[in-house]
Amino acid sequence: MKLKTSELKDFLDEKVMLYNHPKFIESDPIQIPHKFSKKEDIEIAAFLSATIAWGNRKSIIKNANKMVELLDHSPFEFITQHEDTDLERLEPFVHRTFNGNDFMQFVKSLKYIYEKHNGLEAVFSMHAEKDSLQNSIHHFKKVFFEIPHLERTQKHVSDPLKNSAAKRINMFLRWMVRNDNNGVDFGIWQSLSPSQLSCPLDVHSGNVARKLGLLTRKQNDGKALAELDKALRKLDVSDPVKYDFALFGLGVFEGF
Repeated sequence: MKLKTSELKDFLDEKVMLYNHPKFIESDPIQIPHKFSKKEDIEIAAFLSATIAWGNRKSIIKNANKMVELLDHSPFEFITQHEDTDLERLEPFVHRTFNGNDFMQFVKSLKYIYEKHNGLEAVFSMHAEKDSLQNSIHHFKKVFFEIPHLERTQKHVSDPLKNSAAKRINMFLRWMVRNDNNGVDFGIWQSLSPSQLSCPLDVHSGNVARKLGLLTRKQNDGKALAELDKALRKLDVSDPVKYDFALFGLGVFEGF
């Protein structure tokens, strides 16, 4: 399907309006952070939910709810005030290859980030570039694992500088940075701008992007993300990742 740029923009803008809507929340992991009102609770719930966002969406939502439950429905308080013995309850948790030991490590690393680095937003803001947060994600991973950690847990935080599309972290960043005035994305991180965001590239958005001629690279990796970024910025330089709603909706809900 080859459309002229202006036609493609009109087509995708229409789909953004259709899917960037509160109804979208009902079937998406973004519903988990929407249970909270405090900034730190929202960002921690969002980060944990995004971390396990692969596989079946029903089981992602079920297990993300379980994570929040295990943190006493007060993620920030639990993370900053837990004793070592409180972590034992996390041990049975499992979602795909993310297990209780990984969960415990995440809690410890998040505690470290809030105590020593002024929180998640500060860490991601530190190495942000004018039109990219991929370097920020790389730096975030370094900070996250500065404390003693399990080797195995490292695979649950992607590194774009190792050619990863970092889908889950880019999705988390979309939630935090983009304020859509539609009640879906939160826009609670004022230090970053939507123009710096990258599209969460997965099987659905990748396939739709290829069909629309926005992407030629076959693998969904870091190089593909850079190519898609460039194409989406041509359509809207100030808010390129709004098109995530269009690509995802076309793929998942319309089988495009």
